[in-house]
Amino acid sequence: MKLTPLTVGPIVGETTPKRVRIWGRGDTEILGGIPRRCFGALRHRKVGSSSWEKTRLFKMNPNFDMTGIAIVDRLKSETSYEYEVGYFFSEAELDDARFRESHSDWADASRGRFLTASANDKRARTLVIGSCRYLLRTFLGSIFDSRGDKTFRSINRQIADGRQIHQLIMMGDQIYADDLNVFNPDKTVSQFYKRYRDAFSQRHLCSLMSQVPTYMTLDDHEIENNWPSSASDKDWKTLFPIAIHAFQSYQLAHSPCIPIRHGQLDGTPKKLWYDYTDGCCDVFVTDSRTERFLSPTSPEMINEQQMRALKAWLADGSGRVKIVVTSVPFFPDPTSGEGDDKWAGFVSQRKSLLTHIERRKIRRVAFFSGDVHASMSVELTSPTGLKLISVISSPFFWPYPHPSARHFQTKGTIDGGDGGIFRLSNASRVINDDNFTVVDVSPQKLEVTVYERKGKGHRTRVHTF
Repeated sequence: MKLTPLTVGPIVGETTPKRVRIWGRGDTEILGGIPRRCFGALRHRKVGSSSWEKTRLFKMNPNFDMTGIAIVDRLKSETSYEYEVGYFFSEAELDDARFRESHSDWADASRGRFLTASANDKRARTLVIGSCRYLLRTFLGSIFDSRGDKTFRSINRQIADGRQIHQLIMMGDQIYADDLNVFNPDKTVSQFYKRYRDAFSQRHLCSLMSQVPTYMTLDDHEIENNWPSSASDKDWKTLFPIAIHAFQSYQLAHSPCIPIRHGQLDGTPKKLWYDYTDGCCDVFVTDSRTERFLSPTSPEMINEQQMRALKAWLADGSGRVKIVVTSVPFFPDPTSGEGDDKWAGFVSQRKSLLTHIERRKIRRVAFFSGDVHASMSVELTSPTGLKLISVISSPFFWPYPHPSARHFQTKGTIDGGDGGIFRLSNASRVINDDNFTVVDVSPQKLEVTVYERKGKGHRTRVHTF
């Protein structure tokens, strides 16, 4: 049996010391007027080994645009593996599909590799973070603008030069479904699927995600600009479920959000936030967009369930660095214009989190975010000396003007409610070019380096805990 290369992917998703999820997309085929079943096949081995482990078969689901997840377990921590993955068609269900390893042809299969996570809570990690990659689509169809993909080419070059990247965290606006709210916004699930296929198939991004564990959250442009500020009842009933279904298919399915049972995904997600651990890093990836309650008197960024989970996670005493991924900045605030869309517009909940951190004396807390089309890092110090660090990285690519330093309040104070007044300090330069950020995380500090789209690096800013 000859394996066909994936039409989109592969994407290395959640990676633990013992397990990995690998995502991919097959295709459709009609035979005699009847759609054939499509299945994925994946085999893996330790880098340097000559023997492949037993092939894993998994379903490419037509309900999720022919995408599927291979679950590879029984792995060893901090170990490099390589894999091959492709798909085939069958008239039988998965349990009865005729797949003979001795007769399989992997010559055209997609390929990648991954490093399993570390179980050592002192082990330093190197993370690449960023957000906002615009890919223009006009009335004439898709225009594949290679400028945005050059950002990921620069990351791949660092890997080729020997840099180990342990995680890629994409913090929202992986697609722009609304095209600046003017040009042909997506309205149907097939349009959203096409948008994701275009965005995730570009050469250098595809190569990066095939070898680095990739974690994603959404922001507004996965639905529409500034969602849900202009949403009608009809939008909540039609546009929202369509956009979230496509988001689940392409961004959430390879995250830790969906439980695994007997080697397969089990059930459907009832929330879009999740957490995971790798080495010295505990990471909580928030849903900072779809749970918003825009009350004029007491707006909420996240609902009560997510707030309780976030506070419990912060205070669990793990001793690791606590990284909160939020698609919009927790701090610093904008000087004007769009503060209502950031945490600055949800003052009560921000005060609640700052009070919780101060009263529980929670150390080593960092917030990672995107959205604002500029990159920087800044510290926020509590009345008793607890230090919080904000790292903002955006955009991967935006072919229009970017904001400058005067658009951000990087000096002064922030009201922490019952936690007291917090002081801003040690702000980096604001980078307003297309970029990505490399964060080297250890239990004692963050080393933050912003690289421009074509690879030029800026001075590293060190933030100690």
